[in-house]
Amino acid sequence: MTSPPLSLAQTAHAVARGERRATDVIEACIARIEATEARVNAFTGTRFDAARAQAQRVDAQRARGEPLGPLAGVPFAVKNLFDIAGEVTLAGSKVNRSHPPATADAVLVQRLQAAGAVLVGSLNMDEYAYGFTTENTHYGATRNPHNLRCVAGGSSGGSGAAVAAGQVPLTLGSDTNGSIRVPSSFCGIWGLKPTFGRLSRRGSFPFVHSIDHLGPLADDLPGLALAYDALQGPDPLDPGCLAKGMAPVVHALNLGVKDLRIGVLGGYFTEHATAPAQQAVSLAADALGAHTVVHPGVPWPDAAQARAAAFIVTASEGGSLHLPALREHAADYEPLSVDRLISGALQPATWYARAQRFRRVYRDKVNDLFRHWDVLIAPATPLAAPEIGTEWFDINGQRFPCRPSIGLLTQPISFSGCPVVTAPLWPTGTGGLPIGVQLIAAPWREDLAFRAAQVLAQSGVAHVKEVTL
Repeated sequence: MTSPPLSLAQTAHAVARGERRATDVIEACIARIEATEARVNAFTGTRFDAARAQAQRVDAQRARGEPLGPLAGVPFAVKNLFDIAGEVTLAGSKVNRSHPPATADAVLVQRLQAAGAVLVGSLNMDEYAYGFTTENTHYGATRNPHNLRCVAGGSSGGSGAAVAAGQVPLTLGSDTNGSIRVPSSFCGIWGLKPTFGRLSRRGSFPFVHSIDHLGPLADDLPGLALAYDALQGPDPLDPGCLAKGMAPVVHALNLGVKDLRIGVLGGYFTEHATAPAQQAVSLAADALGAHTVVHPGVPWPDAAQARAAAFIVTASEGGSLHLPALREHAADYEPLSVDRLISGALQPATWYARAQRFRRVYRDKVNDLFRHWDVLIAPATPLAAPEIGTEWFDINGQRFPCRPSIGLLTQPISFSGCPVVTAPLWPTGTGGLPIGVQLIAAPWREDLAFRAAQVLAQSGVAHVKEVTL
């Protein structure tokens, strides 16, 4: 008789109590991947033998009565821009295939394994993280488990789809302009973009050094909190890791939100959201008892300008990083992004300097906003997942190019560096597809976003749906 599937947190607790063997968990995980991968295309590489060996070590530890880590026996996979020792870090590209294998695991991979989690493979993504749909020309499009005709989001599309498809309960992704929050929204799972600088990026292939974030995606909120706490900690060898210590969030999950000032973003975040996306926000606001400014909503400062500046910084840093390889291998780059990388390398330096100067002023305005609010709510995506190959979509009478515009609502937030928990909601009018909401807190206050998310989870408003593939 097949055991019912367990979520991330349930798996960790079952292994810790001896109700499930880690080896049985991994075999079930491998069977699920093998049964569904041909339809989803989330993975670009698997390491099942190594996973089996690691799971055996977890079971042996428990048999000896040794303490287990908080994620012991939990299967996980990582976006293929994370280093895995002995494997080439593809970053979704063809060009990187000629690179030497990584000599060590990325820091965040090491931390999850130190907590007992079991690595099963690497995941598909937009090439070099430059995209929002994971329609990868080299490795194929990752498909949304809730509707295989639709995109899974990007650039961490494989990370979102693998969790939604029940292949693994936990993945790692990266988020520069929305690449954790978009797949979380489209795939109906939980995701965290931490504060900029909170988690070490050492051992990951960069995209935009001054905006890149790394974080987890999961199939339940307690599991997301367990994973985030395991990932935390200073890294003196990563100058971009600004964390001075740990700030655990698991203990904050059941504190409630009665003492929190919760508002709903209006203006830009309403104008660029379809009716279902606005409904998702209303559902979340009602469940949280948000002190919503009825009209026009809480104003987020300079959102449109921040998105424009984020585009300039992204193009400039991305283009500069890839310019040497573009000179030699332009024909091997992703057709959907190569022109943007080339044009970014050619941008005037004054544009980049002005964008970064604006960013300093912008961050001050955003931080001032949180003198009045603890958590702010906004849609994660302007619409539900579009079909693969979609070129344009319409919002409130305006037409937008699909691939770059999926990040309309995420780019202004990540440019400020604020932490965001993305919660999966299921509004009407989407053909059964989810749309996530962003729960945004002040820098370094992930705990507040998690507290709001827990209320949504406990109320049933936000939840992950099991799919049949």
